[in-house]
Amino acid sequence: MNGISIREIPKLIISILIVYVAGAVGTLYTLKEITTWYVYLAKPGWTPPNWAVGPIWSTLYILIGTALFLVWRKGLGRKDVQFAILVFAVQLGINVVWSLVFFGSHSIFGGLVMVLILWIAILINIFVFYRISKPAGLLLIPYLIWVSIASYLQYNLFILNP
Repeated sequence: MNGISIREIPKLIISILIVYVAGAVGTLYTLKEITTWYVYLAKPGWTPPNWAVGPIWSTLYILIGTALFLVWRKGLGRKDVQFAILVFAVQLGINVVWSLVFFGSHSIFGGLVMVLILWIAILINIFVFYRISKPAGLLLIPYLIWVSIASYLQYNLFILNP
């Protein structure tokens, strides 16, 4: 990543905050269900512990927000940047909807469908960001890896909780 000028720091902060706000919206549907509904689901033995999920997402949010910044800094006047940010917004929205469907509606199958759609959206996002800024695309790879793990977990939840 090229150096960040003082003028760009607000844009970086806004980019990260956008992702954190989306995460906070998803958390509204998640937090209360972790100790009520979710705790009673049959889970595979390799399920990540609840205490690890928050720090993992917090780290991912910083990476995702930084990726957004790297694309945004290329200029909103560019059509490819506008398209990439639209793709980003869609995948971020799908991320929030997954929380609403799985935790808010207690729909394991719906959560499985949404996480698979999210995985595809992240993959598309990686490609469109990478074409504009290689580091931006690469910063989304840990997000795709985590959602891959979440997808497999979601599949296992579907199988174990008919």
